[in-house]
Amino acid sequence: MPTRDFVLETADGPMAVFEATPDGDVRGAVIVVQEAFGVNGHIRDVATRFAGAGYHAVAPAYFHRAGGGAVEDYTDFSAIFPLFEGLSDDGIVIDTEATLDHLRAGGFTDDRIGIVGFCFGGRVTFLASLRWALGAGVGFYGGGIATKGALPFPSLVDDAATLRTPWLGLYGDEDASIPVADVERLRTALTAATVDTEVVRYPGAGHGFHCDVRADYHADAARDAWARALAWFDAHLA
Repeated sequence: MPTRDFVLETADGPMAVFEATPDGDVRGAVIVVQEAFGVNGHIRDVATRFAGAGYHAVAPAYFHRAGGGAVEDYTDFSAIFPLFEGLSDDGIVIDTEATLDHLRAGGFTDDRIGIVGFCFGGRVTFLASLRWALGAGVGFYGGGIATKGALPFPSLVDDAATLRTPWLGLYGDEDASIPVADVERLRTALTAATVDTEVVRYPGAGHGFHCDVRADYHADAARDAWARALAWFDAHLA
């Protein structure tokens, strides 16, 4: 399948994007939002997997304000925090809007665009689902939604009732950074939303359970979560 790297212009400067497109029929488009480690090899692999499932996938590099870059070593946490320099929720909205405009220019209407994210990206999917009425959103172990996390962004749970995009949240019960109580608080808050929502918990799975190059990879949870993500997009993208 075709893949390429290109640059999008945003209101905050140029942003690199990785793109993977299906060989055959296109079911819709998916924005793949990076972990806190950037658009690294794993995120590129995830985008390619979505293209293999029939989706036009794009992975924007939200760290462009700090000079870009990505971290491949998942044990090097000291390397990730400098990458967030200059990034705020306003900046996330700017970058996501530029990515949406790219997909719209390619012929995709918002109801045919989904967004999926991991870790930092899981929270981005929730923020985007508050901002735009997209086809579907999926967040894998997105922290900082029910309560403020370690990253410099506010919690979002108080706005759950205004969600505009159907949203699926996938969490591991053994996630040290996202307690089960936070997941359940989010589930309760989502009952006030007027769009479809679902929250799924995986016993025995920790943070990063979907990433097969991390120590916390949990094969059974990853397999089920991937199937649920594809089914969510299949059910909600026009």
